[in-house]
Amino acid sequence: MSLFLVGMDNGWCQQKSNQLMNRLGPLPDVKAYSEADYWVWGSSVIKTEDGLYHMFVSRIPKYLRFHPGWMVASEIVHAVSDHPEGPFEFHDVALPARGAQYWDGQSTHNPKITKSGDTYVLFYMGSTHPFDDLEPGDVLDLKSPYAIIGRSNKRIGVAFSKSINGPWQRLDDPVLDVKPNTYYSFLTSNPAPWIHNDGSVVLMFKSRRYLDSFPYHSGMSIGVAKADDFKGPYEVLSQTPIFSREQETEVEDICLWKDQDGFHLLAKDQKGKITGTIGDGVLAHSSDAIHWTFDPYPHAYSKNLKKESGEIISQGQLERCSVLLDENGNLEYLYFATMDGPGGFNNATESWSVAIKVND
Repeated sequence: MSLFLVGMDNGWCQQKSNQLMNRLGPLPDVKAYSEADYWVWGSSVIKTEDGLYHMFVSRIPKYLRFHPGWMVASEIVHAVSDHPEGPFEFHDVALPARGAQYWDGQSTHNPKITKSGDTYVLFYMGSTHPFDDLEPGDVLDLKSPYAIIGRSNKRIGVAFSKSINGPWQRLDDPVLDVKPNTYYSFLTSNPAPWIHNDGSVVLMFKSRRYLDSFPYHSGMSIGVAKADDFKGPYEVLSQTPIFSREQETEVEDICLWKDQDGFHLLAKDQKGKITGTIGDGVLAHSSDAIHWTFDPYPHAYSKNLKKESGEIISQGQLERCSVLLDENGNLEYLYFATMDGPGGFNNATESWSVAIKVND
């Protein structure tokens, strides 16, 4: 059973050309992770030696609008399951708020869990702001000082632990900061790491350039950095963006992995310039994670998912893809953040994590 997509002119049609789309299984009946009182977003899963699956996922109190609530009041939680499709059960809050004086003191988001040697490494976005905690009934929108400052303070960090259950050691500074007069002068976010066997790291990241009027930032760009160790220091390798709006290749939510054929990525087609459908998935390949070529048939997944029963379920959003690799380094599952509704972050009533099997 494969995912289906909506054709531009002729209704439902099966995508037969993309190598990944034809391998994707049906939408499971079970939600991988959800919480009644929270917006859930952006999960990442790792399997431990005891056979359990550990998910790290963002949650935002549901009394706030999802967007921009995630910028100012998100926290990363840890959930566990004995099956990769879930359901995952809440275990603990891995990266809670820790005070406005810390660079990541008010919000942690976009987790990507991986391992370096015997150490679990959790990449994430952190942010802070100097204001009181928001409460039910408080109004929050993109012109709020909370959102403007929370967005401008977004940076990439790492936390690490010898145990998947923590406690997690957090650094006093982000590992990838902004730099004036660059395409990453306003923020760095959405880390997409790959740790090699020698401990060195390739890190793709989302960025925005500073502008001097509202909303004070450019469209999204993607860059790539490297480090000899997950703690850094990181060197940005590309002085121009890998992907950007100016190049008509604006993508978001990079998911990166490597196999015997090189690096691969999945990302959300932000403007539909690559796949023809806004918000659907893009597949690309590279030998060095710097120079990328879109797949000959780049449309890798769709927001319209088919269940085992044959019913088509259209997701309001389908984002933050992450991969689970098997013991041989092959794709086993894709995880997505999704929500109901007609589309648009603030038109939904709930959000959750979903797991899609990648068949042989």
